[in-house]
Parts: sequence; C-alpha cells; structure tokens
Amino acid sequence: MPLHWFDPPIYVAASKGGARYAVMNVERAAEFLLSWRDQSQSESWRAAVQACMAAIKGAGAIADAREAFEMAAREGGRLTLEPDRA
Repeated sequence: MPLHWFDPPIYVAASKGGARYAVMNVERAAEFLLSWRDQSQSESWRAAVQACMAAIKGAGAIADAREAFEMAAREGGRLTLEPDRA
C-alpha cells in the first residue's frame, strides 16, 4: 500500500525525552493520534482520526487529513516548530 505523503511535514513533540518528530504521511499521523489517548475525548482528535482513516481508504483528501492532524496536535500541545536548518 502506498503512503499518503504530507508536504510539508508536521513536527510534533514526543511524549517523552523532548524529541521532535517530522510526521510526513497520513499513516504516521494516524499512529501518533492513536498513541495520544489522553486526547480521545477531544473533537479535534476524533476529526483527525476520521480524516486520516478516510484518506488511507481513498475516500478523503490528504490535505484534509494533514489539516485535521495539525489542529489536533496544536490543541493537544504537541505541535512544535520546524527545526532550524543550520
């Protein structure tokens, strides 16, 4: 199954250790969402899960999944800035 790529990636904070991850596709976004169980009552989290699943199934747009994932990450305090390029 082909991956559904984001352009540009969305940077999120890891739950431990302060690391940042570049989420580059819908499939990885869905993995992160499912690991954020503390947000599962949030409307933005539910919308992001639905948008990612729709995109994976081919019934939704990748851009919609990216936007919904970014909103859930922002509202959950997990969205980070793109790392500086030196």
